[in-house]
Amino acid sequence: MLALGVDPGHAICGFGFVNSKLQPLDFGVITTNPKARLQDRLLKIFSELDSLIKKYQPDVLGVEKLFFGRNTTTALAVAHARGIILLAAAINNLNTFEISPNEVKCAVTGYGHANKAQVTFMVTNILKLKQPPRPDDAADALAVAISTLNSRGSYL
Repeated sequence: MLALGVDPGHAICGFGFVNSKLQPLDFGVITTNPKARLQDRLLKIFSELDSLIKKYQPDVLGVEKLFFGRNTTTALAVAHARGIILLAAAINNLNTFEISPNEVKCAVTGYGHANKAQVTFMVTNILKLKQPPRPDDAADALAVAISTLNSRGSYL
């Protein structure tokens, strides 16, 4: 089984592909121009994510649930990106799992309130990477993919 994990964002959207043997196939980020119109930024995220889905043909897509902190402006922008991510999944007929940030942290570190450094450390070790994935959004997306496989009981 191949899982695509996505860390949604309209400025930086992380993605990571992990198979059931906990091997990363690809990971990185989709970045958008902060000066571009919102619809153009969302189109770029959709286009690049759709291309990645078509290239790797994942079995399932995991996306982080929206976390409402104090900054509602950021939450709204992330909500727009999540909508585009879910649209790409629907168009490509992918099963989708929405996972809370605490569930993702718990799946990779055993602690639902782990910090970013702890998540990155564990992702690096679980996937046997030589270097930590950068930026943090890519590490978070890989953590979402691992969590998706974990919730599906899909890795060995």
